[in-house]
Amino acid sequence: MIRRIIQIDEEKCNGCGACAAACHEGAIGMVDGKAKLLRDDYCDGLGDCLPACPMDAIHFVEREAAAYDTEAVKAAQEAAARKTAEQTEAPLPCGCPGSNVKEIKRPSGGCPGSNVKESKWPAGGCPGSQLSQWPVQIKLVPINAPYFDGANLLIAADCTAYAYGDFHNRFIRNRITLVGCPKLDEGDYTEKLTAIIRENNIKSVTIVRMEVPCCGGLERAAVQALKDSGKFIPWQVVVISTDGRIISE
Repeated sequence: MIRRIIQIDEEKCNGCGACAAACHEGAIGMVDGKAKLLRDDYCDGLGDCLPACPMDAIHFVEREAAAYDTEAVKAAQEAAARKTAEQTEAPLPCGCPGSNVKEIKRPSGGCPGSNVKESKWPAGGCPGSQLSQWPVQIKLVPINAPYFDGANLLIAADCTAYAYGDFHNRFIRNRITLVGCPKLDEGDYTEKLTAIIRENNIKSVTIVRMEVPCCGGLERAAVQALKDSGKFIPWQVVVISTDGRIISE
């Protein structure tokens, strides 16, 4: 049948994944760093993905395409929800100790992560880690953990800690840290972040991202999660330049 359906310009696509996140039917996926229309019958032709694209790489066309299949989309959504729940709640089959939830207590008598006593710290402050929990990867962290109670939450693109030199003292200190990369990780963070914010007593949210467009996917997921949680929580976005400067906050 001839019907309206989206078309993605791969030359314009920057691989940010925002369109895939906006497509609730699962018609769009990321393949080799580019957005692809995976199945014609999953595209409803309504275009939720169009305004999400920062590069104007998606447009409607009229062409021969399979009819939108409501039942197939519903089955795929249910399967994806089951997979997400299994990955979130079930332990890794290998029993990997690196996924175990734990709080990290920092001693007050010296600099964590080093043998330097407080009196010999450099002028810039303690050079040690400020991380207070494990794991930190959004895909690995459980929805419910004791350290979320009353937490100031940091949601950071993983490149930010490498670009900004004082990241631990400026951002991680006194916050619970979640990191991810919307371009390299499969799927969307929105559902997981929504559950964390909705089901825990989160006091504030700080989103730290790089200036590159693909990092917008992390910001969009976090902001949407705040909205979907139904809570009114103070939040801010900090943008780091590729040469390590804070360019907006």
